[in-house]
Amino acid sequence: MQRRAYVPGVAALLAALLAGCTGSSGDGSPSDNSNPGSAGTASQAAQPGRYATLPEPCGAVGPKTLDELLPGIGEMTDEAQRTKAYAGEATLTYDTDRKVGCSWKVESAEATNRLVIDFERVVSYDHAVSDDSQAEELFATKRTAAGLPEPTATESGSPGTDDDAGEDGGSASADPDASSSPSARPSETSGSSGADAAAATKTSGSGSPSEGGSSPASPSVPPADLQPRLLDEFGDEAFIDDELSSSGSTVKQRSVTVAFRTSNVIVTIEYAEQPATVGTVPDSKEMQDRARKLASLLAGSLGG
Repeated sequence: MQRRAYVPGVAALLAALLAGCTGSSGDGSPSDNSNPGSAGTASQAAQPGRYATLPEPCGAVGPKTLDELLPGIGEMTDEAQRTKAYAGEATLTYDTDRKVGCSWKVESAEATNRLVIDFERVVSYDHAVSDDSQAEELFATKRTAAGLPEPTATESGSPGTDDDAGEDGGSASADPDASSSPSARPSETSGSSGADAAAATKTSGSGSPSEGGSSPASPSVPPADLQPRLLDEFGDEAFIDDELSSSGSTVKQRSVTVAFRTSNVIVTIEYAEQPATVGTVPDSKEMQDRARKLASLLAGSLGG
């Protein structure tokens, strides 16, 4: 009978030991063994960019647009050769999820034209930096490398598109000549700044003005509204560059570059023309209009 007297005491002792193992203070606060680095206190990662994939580059430009950019295609009589010219040549890349491109080169009786497009999807490996911020930083480096002068005015008005916009997936844009109106170009009525002079030197392909002075209408020196500048007609940010170089001392090649960023994707267009006739200078406005029109189509197909 004396053994039963100890049972309640043993039960009380076990209950006390179990209560001590719960680690609870009894007031709702976490126990001493709780993890201070719980998921609730972890900082959130930066947002990913809008784009997780890239388009097929050689299919991004429709036949009608290629006809305009590469006039020599229309002169081809061999169907197989023409088909190959339309197809373009994909840029060699080892990661098609991050960077893709395509190039076309066509000769005509008047000139040789070359077109290159590149798509780059930027991904940030820093959880504190978003893909968009990383792409913005990379684009700023690209813009600086282009050596653009300080802008006197931001380009406005979107270049026009034809029925090829539906074919390439782009949205309709304004008339390409809309930005050529006097009201859209105050720089035409204002004096040239030092930045304009620097841009004129770059696009003329020489280190100094020609003898007797070169007027803004000179085919080798585009007027202020055609000089390298920032654009605001597509993407989150964009710029256009225009450079006239020379092979030897007579044949000049003009290269127009349009680059724009939409979220975490950077698109670069390089459009070049080298005339077949000695002394001929490619028309800056015509080439810029074509390159801007293509950029508008590509931005539309990306939804930016």
